[in-house]
Amino acid sequence: MTEQASTLRRKLGSAPQPAGEQSVATRALRIALARAADRAANLPLEVRTLDSQRRGLGEVLDNLPERAMNIVLEGPGEALGLLALSPGLTSALIEQQTMGRVSRTEPEPRRPTRTDAALVADFVESLCREFETALDGDPALGWAGGFHYASFLDDPRPLGLLLDDALYRLFPVNVELGNGARQATLILALPAEGRGHFATAVGAEPPDAGAARSWQEDMRDAVLASEARLDAVLARMTIPLDAVLGLKPGDMVPVATSALDRIVLETGGRHLAEGRLGQHKGNRALRLTRAPEPPVAVIRRDAEG
Repeated sequence: MTEQASTLRRKLGSAPQPAGEQSVATRALRIALARAADRAANLPLEVRTLDSQRRGLGEVLDNLPERAMNIVLEGPGEALGLLALSPGLTSALIEQQTMGRVSRTEPEPRRPTRTDAALVADFVESLCREFETALDGDPALGWAGGFHYASFLDDPRPLGLLLDDALYRLFPVNVELGNGARQATLILALPAEGRGHFATAVGAEPPDAGAARSWQEDMRDAVLASEARLDAVLARMTIPLDAVLGLKPGDMVPVATSALDRIVLETGGRHLAEGRLGQHKGNRALRLTRAPEPPVAVIRRDAEG
């Protein structure tokens, strides 16, 4: 993408949303936040200010609270969103669940931990569900529906690799917690363009769905269900044989940082796809940037006689 095109897209993305769309989404999010805090942690939460914007990825990352609990949300069509909770909100959720009240003393700044993430996971899942419920029947479900907790990051730097460089619907929120005990902030960012229709009757199928499966479809499903080994090749390098023979556990083999953005998937030496290193539910993961070409199956039948 050229610098001119990138600048134009940022300007378009920074434009305010239509008033109707903005009011529906912000009203639904206000309701969802209060209900999620109550149901997940019995925590009184009141939204003081809530804005709705369209921003590019760079602007989203620039607006994250300091030392935030950065939670990656996964949605339909492998869409990824972000929920960033300020330390004050994270600690309030934890205090309410462990002590039954929110302290009026601001917490000491620290990085969030995996234990913290486990304690706020119910709030995140509840928020996603309540947001959907509050938008029931509204076209906004096309971009807001179907998201759930995927993983958390205590460092925001990998987010630039994990999230798509696209436009996002950004919701900066200021809240009051524990009946005025504490003020806190959060940011919700979801891809601006929804990936497919999110039906209110999730999982519903027509009465005759799957009744007319052909022999070719059954064969395709059987083949696709078979196991296949994939090798993720991080980098290739030439090393003298004597150096290879001298390697021992604990030795470091230098790999360029750029290798993380272009990892090759292979099977049997055949190049299948390319991706970049990321994270999913706390595990190392590979996000595809160039998918393999679909295989072409040719089925022949012998002539009779």
